[in-house]
Amino acid sequence: MSIGTILKLAGIGIPSILAIMFVFGGIYSIDGGNTGIIQNTMTGQLEAVQGPKFGLKMPFVTTVFNYRDVSTITFGPSTDANTRNLDPTRIRFADTYIADIPASFRFKLPTNPEQMIKLHMEFRSYDNMVDSLFVKNAQNITILTATQYTGEEFFQGAQNSYKERLEDQMQNGIFETVRQQVEVDVTGFAPVTGGSTSGTLETATQLVWKTVPVMDEATGLPRRQRNPLSNFGVEVTQVTIGNAVPEETLEKLLLDKKTLVAARIRTIQEQETVQAEADTEQLRKEIERRKAVSDANRTAELAIIAEQQQVNVAKQIALKELVDVQKASDIAVIEKKRELSIAEANSGIQEANAAAAVFQATAAKEIGLAEAEVLQAKYAALGGDNKDIYLAEIQRDISLSLYQNLANFDVTMPQIMTTGSDGAGLSTNLDILSSYAALGLADKLAPPANDNTAIPSVAAAN
Repeated sequence: MSIGTILKLAGIGIPSILAIMFVFGGIYSIDGGNTGIIQNTMTGQLEAVQGPKFGLKMPFVTTVFNYRDVSTITFGPSTDANTRNLDPTRIRFADTYIADIPASFRFKLPTNPEQMIKLHMEFRSYDNMVDSLFVKNAQNITILTATQYTGEEFFQGAQNSYKERLEDQMQNGIFETVRQQVEVDVTGFAPVTGGSTSGTLETATQLVWKTVPVMDEATGLPRRQRNPLSNFGVEVTQVTIGNAVPEETLEKLLLDKKTLVAARIRTIQEQETVQAEADTEQLRKEIERRKAVSDANRTAELAIIAEQQQVNVAKQIALKELVDVQKASDIAVIEKKRELSIAEANSGIQEANAAAAVFQATAAKEIGLAEAEVLQAKYAALGGDNKDIYLAEIQRDISLSLYQNLANFDVTMPQIMTTGSDGAGLSTNLDILSSYAALGLADKLAPPANDNTAIPSVAAAN
């Protein structure tokens, strides 16, 4: 049965089939994280398109090639489905030892459309690009970098340096190298001799053949070969290495050396333990000796200190006694000076008192003479018999004293009192008082009852 018969039986015409093919074949899509190269086979035109992208194409004429923007190549076991998983790379070191080293490389495609078209024109597909460019370049640099190290030094701590050189050459180009003999430092324990250097690290040199970078005399930097990745703008964003697996011979060498080193360390530790115990015992005895010497010195020092303290106490007692004697002497001198000062002061006081007494006597004498002269002058001024005047004043004073001592009685004074036939009255109070005295009335006066008795008034008679 022919195809036309089959189509007629299915009820589908050729135009319908062409329409279906055009619809489904005329649409293309590019996922995110991918770059598509759209190629027109009729015109030969190429276009690089970054995803995500959706568009139309000519069926049977336009072809779309997808390239993953970031690719990871893993040489070794991996659980990432987005990586290309390969076997670990077998490397050979400068001393001919072999090892399998797992490594992982991450590549990033260029974002420049012209470089992407150039990359497509070179490799024609994504898988061919990965196999021919990424995988081969990574394996080549991994193998060449290993020739710059010996197997022993690699497994004794040079993995980090190896990884740095590998990443540097992946990004910037492979070193131009030359094979030559170089000195390599070999570090190990000093022989077990029991001496002072036993158990310490010593460094020796060993000549080995290695490939070393050729340095540029002008810049002082390593010369590099052309980097095939940089021609297409591909970047290496990450390089990691895993645990390398050495060949059996190298592993046995490392194991034997580890065993020997462990035995040497154990022997050294035993020697050091014995030596430490001996040193400890010697140190203990030395400590005991120094302690005994210290105790003896301390006892002697305490005896000297005690004697010195006794001497100091005796000195202090003697000094105190001297101070007490000097103090008593000073006090006696001060006391004598004080007595002398008192005597001198008393003498001065007595002299002053004598002078004052003389002065007072002289003054009293002068005052009495002056008062007598004043009284005499006064009496002279009054005229008459001075004796009578003096007696009258005496009588006045007596009367005043009587007045001050009168108490609790009332004296009625006579209204008229005459002294002669002429009937003339007493002219003054003194005359009245003189008259009372003459009558003897003063003897009859009683003593005053209290100090507040008023003096009776005396009326003068006319």
